[in-house]
Amino acid sequence: MSLQLPAVDVPPQPWTGRFDGDGPGHRRWWQAVNSGSKSWNGEAAAKPAALLGFASDEGVRRNKGRTGACEAPAALRKALGPLAFHLDRAVVDVGDVVVSGQDLEAGQDRLGRAVAALLEAGHQTVVLGGGHETAYASYLGVAGSTAVQSGQRLGVLNLDAHFDLRDEPIPSSGTPFLQMARAEADAGREFRYAVVGISEPNNTQVLFDTAQKLGVQYLLDEDCDADRVRDFVGGFLAGIDVLYLTIDLDVLPAAVAPGVSAPAAYGVPLHVISAVCRQVAQSGKLLHLDVAELNPAFDIDGRTARTAARLVDTLLR
Repeated sequence: MSLQLPAVDVPPQPWTGRFDGDGPGHRRWWQAVNSGSKSWNGEAAAKPAALLGFASDEGVRRNKGRTGACEAPAALRKALGPLAFHLDRAVVDVGDVVVSGQDLEAGQDRLGRAVAALLEAGHQTVVLGGGHETAYASYLGVAGSTAVQSGQRLGVLNLDAHFDLRDEPIPSSGTPFLQMARAEADAGREFRYAVVGISEPNNTQVLFDTAQKLGVQYLLDEDCDADRVRDFVGGFLAGIDVLYLTIDLDVLPAAVAPGVSAPAAYGVPLHVISAVCRQVAQSGKLLHLDVAELNPAFDIDGRTARTAARLVDTLLR
């Protein structure tokens, strides 16, 4: 499948990985992506997925974090490539939007336009970030989609140790959800935002107060046992029509996800986060997803990238 997106700065490159054979029983992600629109399983049951990179860490830099997330899209593709491909859908790579210099806002606008175009074309969209400034770029695309514009209730579910509701004059990786709240208010829509994994020591009282004023639903990391998280996510899904899921990899324990800007001292266990991904995928409400804050420069043995790749694979099942 050839998709021409004028907002994309770097065209897709061929994927590589281990080769075991050409037959369906040997398939891996790299083969599925390189085959374009071809379905490995005959008539695909699910709509095609489109992967789009957001090579940015300008938001992290503005937020005084450890830069390097601009290299994440390539690392995520490398981790996805060798995975066995069991999806009943086609998957295409449409390239990267690149933030040049300090012009974050222009990059976010380009990514938003690309996401909106892919959604309009009937794709399940997946953005490979990038710092968590990726979230506002994703939101621009989701908010411009036919689903949201036609009045369907949008919910934003964030798996994250941080609210990212900072009120600052210059947008950063710490501001995207306050930006969303204001944009939703300007559009006359209710802001439906929930967070799983909030670290109380890493969010100031001002941020908790902001979350309360905005009606944000959240679970602290210490309260994230499997049953409670399942019920929390289920309740949130029941009140919306379409979902934008964003995963900040610092929601995971540092031993699982060392390659992030702000490694977690506590974190939510991987099996709980993976269960959320399965629950979301099975809900039928997932409109768009992204993965953010992978920093390959600090990743040990590719742990964080491989974990992120596994979560993406789960979400597209």
